[in-house]
Order: sequence, then C-alpha cells, then structure tokens
Amino acid sequence: MRLKLGIVMSLMVGVAHANTDLAAAIENVRTACGNISAELSDMKKMAGITTAVTGVGTVAGGVALGTGLAKANVDKEIADLEQQLARLDADRNLQTITISATNLQNELNQYQASIQTLSKSELQEQKSEAEQKSKNLGNVRTGTLAAATATNIAGAVMSGTNKVKGDLKQQIDECLVSIKTLSNIRMQARIDGSANDTELARAENIIRACDAWTTVDVSSINKRSTGATVSSGIGAGLGLAGTITSASANSDGVRNGDDTQHEKNLNTAANVLAGSTTAASLSATIFNATQISAIKHAATVADECEGALK
Repeated sequence: MRLKLGIVMSLMVGVAHANTDLAAAIENVRTACGNISAELSDMKKMAGITTAVTGVGTVAGGVALGTGLAKANVDKEIADLEQQLARLDADRNLQTITISATNLQNELNQYQASIQTLSKSELQEQKSEAEQKSKNLGNVRTGTLAAATATNIAGAVMSGTNKVKGDLKQQIDECLVSIKTLSNIRMQARIDGSANDTELARAENIIRACDAWTTVDVSSINKRSTGATVSSGIGAGLGLAGTITSASANSDGVRNGDDTQHEKNLNTAANVLAGSTTAASLSATIFNATQISAIKHAATVADECEGALK
C-alpha cells in the first residue's frame, strides 16, 4: 500500500514538474518574443515616409529633365529665328529691281521696306518671347534639380538610420532559441503524458506562430536600407552638380555671351545630370519600397507570434 502511494505521489510530482516546465517555457517565449512588433511598426512608418520623400525626388528629377528637353527645343527655335533675321538683313541689302519708271521704283522700294520692316519686327518679337520662355524653363529646371537634391539628401539620412539595430536582431535570435526550447519541452510532455491536450495545443499554437521568425531575413532589411542610402547619396551629388550647371547655363552672362556652343554644352550637361538624378532617385525609391515589404513580413510574424502568446 505504501509502495502504491509512493508511486502515485511520484507521478503527481512528475506531472506538476512537467506542467511547471511547460508554463515556464511559454513565459520565456513571451519575454523573448514580446514587444518586437512595436519597433517594427516604427520602422515601417519610417520606410513609408522615406519612400514618399525619394518618390518626390524622382518626380522632381523627371520634371527637371522634361523641362530641360523642352528648353532645348525652344533654344533651337531661337537659333532658327536668328538665322531668319540674318537672311532677312542680307536679302534687304542685296535686293535690286530694275524698273524704268523712277516714281514706281521709289514706291516699290518703300513698299518692300515696309514689308521687310514688319517681318523683321515680327521675327524679333518671336525671338524675344522665345528667349524669355527659354530662361523661364531654365529656372524651372534649376529649381526642380535643387528640390531633387534636397529630397535625396533627406532620403539618404532617413534610409541610413532605418535599420534593424543589433539589440533587436539579438532579441529575434533569442526568440528563436526560446521557441526551440519550448518545442523540446512540449515534445517531452507529450511523451510523458504529463500535460493535457489543451496545454499541448496552446504550446503548439505558440510554436507554429513564433517559429515563423525563421522565414524572416533581417539582413535583407538592412541591405535594402544601405542600397537606398547609397542611391540617395548618388542622387544628391548628381542633383547638386546639375543644379549648379543649370544655373550657370541660364545665367545672363552665358546666355548673352558670344560663345553659343559653351551655353549649349552646359545645357546638355544639365539635362544629362537631371536624367541621372532621376534614375538614382528612382533606384532609392525602389529600395525603400522593397524594404517596406520586408519589414511588413517581419511585422506580420511579430503580430501573429505576440497574438498567440496572449
């Protein structure tokens, strides 16, 4: 009788010990895996803001490029008008008509002069309007390049700081270790029959939800942050160079100078830099957008894990 009682008591102690181990393991998971979601939520918000900022930079760079190309067309129109004016002056100087009647000759000369004067006036007016339009477009290009530069600088700063910190990565690693421990204890409890079905099912639900951390590549979040930072930095450098070049090309000294080829070269360089700035900004935007996707996956795992622990 005493032997039977001793066996029963040993079994009861064993079950209580197993239940305590299971409960402690679950509590350990709660400590290791809890509060990750909040930090990831902040990172997701920051990535969204950074994507919007670099997106604005992409649009600004695109506007600068489009404006620069439009300016190039207007500048070509100005060159054509200048050629027409030059031909008109040449024709006026060389024009000779032989007519016997002197009075008719004088009247015809006056008539021809009035037509030429009117045509020249119209051409000069068109040229003046085109020059003003060209200058306005140049100012827009300079302004949008400056905006692209500013947004890329902001994007580089925000992307550079929006990374998974060492302590968070360590917490995720500790979370996975605690899940492994819980899985082992649950298996032992199942074999021993020392836990009821409800306890085993709860532990299994926690393991299934939290073990999803194995599918999260934390390093990819940081790699995309680095990619966005580098791309934004390149965009900022190109944008600044483009802003300076565009402002120089559109300055009165260059526009009114005799070296038209120098002005053309500066405008071409400004357009090329605008295109390169746009490409770099777009690259940064893509990096930020894919970082959001990676963070969302991690946040979903965190939410489901913490939900199972409640």
